[in-house]
This record gives sequence, C-alpha cells and structure tokens, in this order.
Amino acid sequence: MTESTTAEQSTEPPPTSTPTSVAATYHLYPRREPFDHGLLPIPKLIFTDGTQTLSHLKSMLLSSSSNQRVNSDTLARVLQIPIGHARLLIETISSVLHDDSDPLVKACVPDEIDEIGVNVFDLLVFLYIQSYKRLLPKGHKDSAAVADVWPSTSAFDGFLSALSPLQLVRSNSRKFMPSQADEQAHQLSYLQRHIGNILSLLADSTEGEVDDSMILSMDKFEHLGFLIYFVEKGSSKIPMSQIAPFFANSDPDMPAAPVPASQVIDWLLDNISSTMEYIADRVSQKESGPVTSSDQDVQMGDAAASSLKPLSSTKGPSFIEGISKSSYVKQASDLKGTSVKVVNCHESVIYVLAPLNYATVYGCSDATIVIGAVGKAIRVEHCERVHLITAARRICIANCRECLFFLGVNQQPIIVGDNHKLQVAPYNTFYKQLEEHMNQVGIVPNINRWDEPVALGLVDPHDSLSHPAGVSDVQAESAARLDPDHYTDFVIPNWLESEQAGSTKDNPFPLPDAYLASQQKKTKSLGEVKQVLKDTQLEESRKRQLSSALHACFKDWLYASGNIRQLYCLQGE
Repeated sequence: MTESTTAEQSTEPPPTSTPTSVAATYHLYPRREPFDHGLLPIPKLIFTDGTQTLSHLKSMLLSSSSNQRVNSDTLARVLQIPIGHARLLIETISSVLHDDSDPLVKACVPDEIDEIGVNVFDLLVFLYIQSYKRLLPKGHKDSAAVADVWPSTSAFDGFLSALSPLQLVRSNSRKFMPSQADEQAHQLSYLQRHIGNILSLLADSTEGEVDDSMILSMDKFEHLGFLIYFVEKGSSKIPMSQIAPFFANSDPDMPAAPVPASQVIDWLLDNISSTMEYIADRVSQKESGPVTSSDQDVQMGDAAASSLKPLSSTKGPSFIEGISKSSYVKQASDLKGTSVKVVNCHESVIYVLAPLNYATVYGCSDATIVIGAVGKAIRVEHCERVHLITAARRICIANCRECLFFLGVNQQPIIVGDNHKLQVAPYNTFYKQLEEHMNQVGIVPNINRWDEPVALGLVDPHDSLSHPAGVSDVQAESAARLDPDHYTDFVIPNWLESEQAGSTKDNPFPLPDAYLASQQKKTKSLGEVKQVLKDTQLEESRKRQLSSALHACFKDWLYASGNIRQLYCLQGE
C-alpha cells in the first residue's frame, strides 16, 4: 500500500457486518505513551519511505527468529546500528508497550531483557512512528515578557533559541504548550494518514486478486493496541479485538478467521474521523470555529482551548501546574491515575510521593522536584536549574540547563537535544512508603545506572522545528557526575508522609563507595560538632549566647537559601 492510497478515506459504505453506530458509542484514541516516551533521535531508526524499507526489514527479522522475537544482536545486524543502540531500542519499547502481560515489560536485568527480546510486530510499529513529528509549541506572543528570563545575549542562544525552556512556558497557563486535546488531535491526524501503511506491516500476503492480497489476523490486529485504544464513556480501555466487529466475541480457542486488510483500514479510518469530529464538536463549544486538520504533520492547528480536559474517559495524567514560590505535595490518594505532568513550576519544592507509570516534568526552573517511583518512564524537558530526585525505571532528559538529577534508575539515562551543565548523582532520599511503591511498579533497588548516561543527537528530529542540515548526527552534551564532596541527603519532612505505615527507613539504593564515604564523613563531622558543644563547659549565660548565635546563623541561611518559604508552606499543610 502506498502513502497516497492509505491517506484517503474510503467513500464506499462500510460492510454490512460493520455497525455504523459504533463510532457514536465508542471513541478511538491514540496512546500517549509511544509519542511521549517512545521516540528516539537516532537517524538510522527513522524511515521516511513509508513501508518500503520496513517491509524488507520485516522479512529479514522474521527469517532470523523462530518465535517472532528478536534480541539486540539481531537488531544491530539487521538495522546496522551499534549494539548499544539496539539494547536501548528494546528497553525503550519495553517502557511503552501496551500489553503488560508481555514478558519484556517485567524484565529489569539487561541480560534478561536481551534474552526475552522484542516482538517483531511491536518493533515494526515502533519503528514506523519514529517518523512522527511532535506538535509545534506555540510561541510566546510577548517577547518582552521573557527578556528578563531568557536574555537574547545568552551565550547559549543559537539555532535552538526557539526552544528556550522558560520562553515557552513562562505564563501560568498551558496556552504556550500543546494541551492534551491538541496532542490527541495531532496524533489522530498522523494516524489517519499512516494507518494503512502501518496495517500493511502487520498483514499477511495471500494468493488472489491484488486488492484482496493482504489479510489481517486477530493476533496481528491486537498489535495496533501499541498505538490506539477504544473507550466507552465511563468505562476503561477496551481490548482491540473486542470492539472490532470482525473479531468481536471470538472464541479464544477458535479465533476468528483473518479478514481483508482493506476492510480493517476502512473501519479504522471511519472511527478516526468520528473521533476527530467529536474533538471538533467539543472545541466548538469553547472556541468560535471547528477544528480543521492540516495536511502537514507539523502544522496542526489549535485543536482546543488550554482548559479543555483530555477527551478520553479513561484516567489521563494528573497536572501539577503553575506552582510558584511555594511548596506542593501530592500523595497517591490525591492522584486520579498513574501518570503525572509537572508543568511550569518555578522557585518551588514539589513532592509527588506516589507509585506511577509515567511522569513528565516540563518547563520548570529553580525548583526541587521529588517524584516517588516511576515504573516505566519519566521525561524532563525544557527545564533550568532544577534539582530532580526520582526512583524510576528509565529517564529521558531533553533541552535542559544547569540541572542536577539524583537518580535511582534501572536503565541508562538518555540525554537528547540542546543541554548544558547537567549533573547526575546517586539517589539521596526516602519516605516511608518508597520501597512499597517501588515494588508496586517494578523498580529494582540493587540496579542503579545513574552514572551511565547515553547522549544522543543534539537535535531531536521529532521536534516540529526546522533545523540546519547536517546537525542531526551531532552528539548532545552529556552529564557530569556530581563531586562526592557535594553530595548530601535530601530529607523529606515527616509531616508530609501519609499516616499509612511503611517499612522504608533509609535510602533503598546502595551508594557507591565514594559517595558513601562522603556521607559518612559529613555524619561523623556533625556528630563531632554536637559532642564538642555538649562537652564544652560554659556558664548559663554563655550557653544562651551560643544558642542564640546558632539560631541566628540558621535563620540567616534559611532566608539566604530561600528555604524559609518552604518551611512556612509546609507548616501550613
């Protein structure tokens, strides 16, 4: 199938077996996770010739496997990429898979991940969407408003100055970044153009007429769940085969017979169009006109007002947004789902003490952010002077400056884009429920690859901005290890923790020797100072003077460091 033939929606009526009312009852939505956390800026993984190259790769991959799964050695050979990139590819797919029963989802040890390998058809879908370009961020309408935040004379203002972190998100609203509805509409528009090509990679060839030479089985159809899902208002996500009229109510022991791929394409395009019309109807209630989809992936128009909630009735991400000069706490009971986005928070301390699947930190500055346990992936983007503390399976850092990351991560940190002066350090805190939350989402404490960052392209080809030719292969700036002498524990106040009992009494991630020695040295020094003060023989008046001097110095530090604000905020909780 060619790009042009699949981009057009069939004008013929659907087959009689396809209920015409299905689109009115259910809506099809794109899965956010592959687009938010599953795009790798590795040029050799981005194919722009539709299915021509991928069809050839499909044959090679299937011929190299006896069980439709391939490991990193096979991927490196077939895709002609370094073995490290092949392992990174498999790990990335494992973090965005739609099927939690896949053994790759639970694998943590690198050797185990490689032994299991990735399903060829999940891999093909993953590789196809590497051509996707994200929705273009909305520019700031008042350049003077950001001059004090991001001066034009900055030494780092180059060809990526349009991506300046605070310039995009300075306002205390999301109007300068795509809303959830914007992104849904943009991704649906992409799928509308490419779903035929994607289906052709999942379909099988049969003898017969040209138009009917491709058929799709139920198990191959289920791999579309990597990109899309159906939902009915008030219900959870519905398995793909249950909603498809040609596979619905099929006996697991006797699955439905394969159907012509053209029939599936028509049905999917009908549902995509229905959902896009639904989005337009919702937007028209907020805006003066309906949504129109552009022909270009990178030029999708404003699809919704910034206040419009995600259209899916399943639980979308919880937003922590616009926190400024204060402290903010979220427990597991405060969150509506398993995904969190921390957006546009400045000069604040943010605590998210909960088990999560996904997390995003976007456009924050001069903040300390603690994200409890993230079982699949966390992305930190367009941030400046942020200290992030998180236990996670994997982390991706993009376009950040002067940030420090205290990490407990099971996979190598990924660094992409235009970064400057990043530092990484071992995890440095705990709260009572931390180990319980880590167990719940599958984070292994004895594997911490915080000091193995992988720097990929300086320019992310998935961003919808034009970049100078020849820079996509330039390696991004990596992160330096924090000097052990500067490593300190971060103490989460006890009154922030819920009353629920927890067993965690210390940092669950073992510290490297140099950082452990530094920690012990500081603890010993503090103990010695306490002992000296205790043993010093002073008159009562002199003791009072010493106590007053210590309190005055501590108070001065609180004000100078800005921590006095956090103290006041937290006492008010």
